[in-house]
Amino acid sequence: MFRASVISLALFGSASAFAPSARSATVTSLKVANGWAPDESEFAYGLPGALAPVGNFDPLGFTEGKSLDDVKRLREAEVTHGRVAMLAALGFLVGENFHPLFGLDGKEILGIDSLTEVRFVFPAFFELLAVGIAAVEVNRAIVGWVSPSDRGIGGAEGNTLRDDYYPGDIGFDPLGLKPTDADEFALIQTKELQNGRLAMLAVAGMVAQELVDGKPILLNDFGI
Repeated sequence: MFRASVISLALFGSASAFAPSARSATVTSLKVANGWAPDESEFAYGLPGALAPVGNFDPLGFTEGKSLDDVKRLREAEVTHGRVAMLAALGFLVGENFHPLFGLDGKEILGIDSLTEVRFVFPAFFELLAVGIAAVEVNRAIVGWVSPSDRGIGGAEGNTLRDDYYPGDIGFDPLGLKPTDADEFALIQTKELQNGRLAMLAVAGMVAQELVDGKPILLNDFGI
């Protein structure tokens, strides 16, 4: 089941979450970081992410008639959730077979039950996790989002994201892997998006499979 689902997910995971809308063919004068110049005539204002053979994919029309700020927020959400899903997919599979912390070594644990098991032996784990997530999100807001105090009465006027902010680029690159060339950056960004999209679908599939059969993924499908 899992092997078949991964093949299917790989086909759908290459699809982009954005599609072109009936905007006028206008290139904005704004040039955001990483060499991207938003272009209304281009797919998703010219943001990278489309990949053959699927190409521009938005069957439900989520981006139709959306402003540049709206599309940037959609991409911000997509790339952020993709990164979380990639970590989750890795943690899901590794955690079922290797969990030396919190005295759980040697115990068979389903991926869907991992956090519950940790909670039993370390009750403060979720509070610490929440603080860590909050710190990361506050940093992301400071880097890319316009302060509510600068957006008029009630913080509801103008753009949500800073004009020069590239969706998802919060300045975290400890290994120095980010390309300086615009074309290379677009390529690596597309790879990240495709892997993130696949990971989101894969995690959903793994959770569903364990809820149905109650067996670890690698043990059930590969005998590991």
